[in-house]
Amino acid sequence: MKSSLSLLALLAALTLVPLGARAASTTVAVAANFTQPAKRLAAAFERKTGDNIVLSFGASGQFATEVTQGAPYAILLSADEERPKQLIALGLADESSLFTYAVGKLVLFSAKPGYVDAAGKVLGSGSFAHIAIADPKAAPYGAAGIETLKTLGVYATVAPKIVTGKSIAQTYQFIATGNAALGFVALSQVIKIKTGSQWLVPAKDYQPIIQDAVLLKAGEHDPVAKAFLAYLKTPRAVKLISSYGYAAAP
Repeated sequence: MKSSLSLLALLAALTLVPLGARAASTTVAVAANFTQPAKRLAAAFERKTGDNIVLSFGASGQFATEVTQGAPYAILLSADEERPKQLIALGLADESSLFTYAVGKLVLFSAKPGYVDAAGKVLGSGSFAHIAIADPKAAPYGAAGIETLKTLGVYATVAPKIVTGKSIAQTYQFIATGNAALGFVALSQVIKIKTGSQWLVPAKDYQPIIQDAVLLKAGEHDPVAKAFLAYLKTPRAVKLISSYGYAAAP
């Protein structure tokens, strides 16, 4: 009898817990280059608040298209500044929430040690069968890769050898598995890798990769989404982002 009464009392107490005190969740569409930092940031936020961050990774262009088709993401962490602004113009994102969370850096990477030289001259050697680049229409790092080839004057020679990844994550897989001898990826993807070879492409060779965050219409009344965006601006979060090779907002 006493056990039954205790159980009833516990259940009654749980129903009286304020809704704001219960764990909640929000959904975030994340540009693939930001995969590892996003996972760590989400985990730190969850430990701090008890709320849950559900991450989806992919190409920024694909996410923007999905949002116009009604995808219920609350936040977009884009790999560029154009997509968030386009969604704002369409009334699908909150302009007041827009900010730059990172500035990306492009790297020419190979899984083979010593293959990519310190000046990227391998691009003009023609010694490779395939070079991996993310779809430039959907992935800003892919566009930066194409721009770099044109800046260096080797695009016409290299173009027939390009294999295109749907996202920067798939592009990295092409290189890591040896399906492409080398390719352009984000510095954040390889900064903690001690194998292979890489060349940090000079910033002057491509347009700055300004990565903007924005609150989407689906997150308009989502306190967890707003709190997570605020968390990304904290010194601790900024330091973590910087540790993956990203520069601060200009």
